[in-house]
Amino acid sequence: MKHFKNESREYREARDRLLRSEIALREQMETVARERRDLPMGGRAAEDYTFEEMAPDGAVRSVKLSELFAPGKDSLIVYSYMYGPNMKTPCTSCTSIIDGLDASAAHVTQRTNLVVVAKSPIQRIMEFTKPRGWNKIRILSSNKNSYNKDYFAEDEKESQNPMVNVFVKRGGAIHHFWGSELLYVKNQKGDPRHVDMIWPLWNLFDMTPEGRGKDWYPKLSY
Repeated sequence: MKHFKNESREYREARDRLLRSEIALREQMETVARERRDLPMGGRAAEDYTFEEMAPDGAVRSVKLSELFAPGKDSLIVYSYMYGPNMKTPCTSCTSIIDGLDASAAHVTQRTNLVVVAKSPIQRIMEFTKPRGWNKIRILSSNKNSYNKDYFAEDEKESQNPMVNVFVKRGGAIHHFWGSELLYVKNQKGDPRHVDMIWPLWNLFDMTPEGRGKDWYPKLSY
């Protein structure tokens, strides 16, 4: 193994133990990813939902779920943004996630389809997202359909939830494939961490001695 300058024997022994744990974690992550890829098809999409989006010229247009699949790309990742019509401001954590997704969208969409869906009317969503500079990721409104309720991004009290859902197209039909159900599994240690895979912020903190901390969360602005 490599050794860094001036490190102590105590440090190297501890680091080697950690490295073995990191190797085991990598192997476990690969196992979980393989199990996810090997899932059978989920249920057929409840309906061909009609969403709204805003064109560059400000015109509002309708787009169906089936139209979100670009030619040659048969998977669709949908991130549900917690910004409902009864919320004064969007979820700060979701906003942090989408900051990263917008930056990655041009790369992601080389292989698959990616959209963000929020329950607020599209005009209200864009009033917030345009000044933020999100111009690479596709943003949709589910204000006029039941997508959020049907796919656990909204509860019976219309509170919004940050779900990720993946849909696939097979033989002309759209099926649900995977959802971030870890959100609904209680974590005795705190946050469910169901979207850690797409949120680099906390993983960066995990590399530091301070870690994630207990009382810091992203803000809409600094």
